[in-house]
Amino acid sequence: MNANNALDSAKLAYETPLALRPKDAAKALGIGQRLLWTLTHEGAIPHARMGSKAIVYPVDALRAWLTEEAAKGMRNAERSAASANANG
Repeated sequence: MNANNALDSAKLAYETPLALRPKDAAKALGIGQRLLWTLTHEGAIPHARMGSKAIVYPVDALRAWLTEEAAKGMRNAERSAASANANG
């Protein structure tokens, strides 16, 4: 790896956050902050407490969670379609 690639990698790592604050996490997920807080308090969404008050949402964990939730939605849709075909 040459010096320019190393600098580009370091810059990218610095500019890409490891975790998002609530406002940014809600925006990234395309949901409102109230829904984000509800999911957080239910323990349904990955998050980490920093101290006694601050909550952050790890980016990699959010990606994995969203992928899993999308897969659940697909499985539910397939089951509903199969049930409708069997009853139709």
